[in-house]
Amino acid sequence: MVRTLVVRGLLLGLLAGFVAGGFAFAFGEPRIESAIALEEAHDAHDAHGHDHGEEEMVGRPVQKAGLFLATGLYGLAVGGIFALAYAGLRGRVGPRSEGGLALAAAGTAFVAMILVPFVKYPANPPAVGDSETINSRTVLYVVMVLVGLASAVIAVATARRVTAGPWARWTAAVAAFLVPVVAAWTLLPTVDEVPEGFPATLLWQFRLASLGTQLVFWAAFGVLFGWVSDRAARRARAVPAAATPI
Repeated sequence: MVRTLVVRGLLLGLLAGFVAGGFAFAFGEPRIESAIALEEAHDAHDAHGHDHGEEEMVGRPVQKAGLFLATGLYGLAVGGIFALAYAGLRGRVGPRSEGGLALAAAGTAFVAMILVPFVKYPANPPAVGDSETINSRTVLYVVMVLVGLASAVIAVATARRVTAGPWARWTAAVAAFLVPVVAAWTLLPTVDEVPEGFPATLLWQFRLASLGTQLVFWAAFGVLFGWVSDRAARRARAVPAAATPI
């Protein structure tokens, strides 16, 4: 059964990755082009007419094609990991229906792994961010991802312990999730490396496109995984019934 779930997760993750790649190509690539143009204009101005001898190692057409490869590989990896987590959650926490559990798990993963770190450390287009701080920024982002995941686990555990009713259970779960998340948002250092003069509208549009790409991926994957899982569960229930002798 776990093998079936993993194969399902890999295939549907790949499909959802391509869907997200299409969104990123339509809404993210134009903003990247604009940011690159600004970066090149800034570099040309700083060079004062002198050639730095630096050439683009990978052309933009190759980068655009590689976008779908990247989102597809991302979908494969996420789909396989999600399927393993889903197998561990079935019958233990969350909705009892296969589709409901898939949607709930995908929504939780999006909030914990994408939205929580995005609020503190949103994505930046080319020309934004100091190359010398990329390692420290990566570490901070990973820390926020871990905080989001840990908070989700704490929230689920809290909800399972509260038996006073659905409103009390949901309130306790939300509070248990928000307390460590808000603490991390407050205590972790702020990163502000937007260069002076960079268009605020372009920055905002890029960040929305980046977040939208992740939202499209998780929504598509959650719906697809839930729909296929529901169909498989219905077939599994129907087969024994059909095989029962009259």
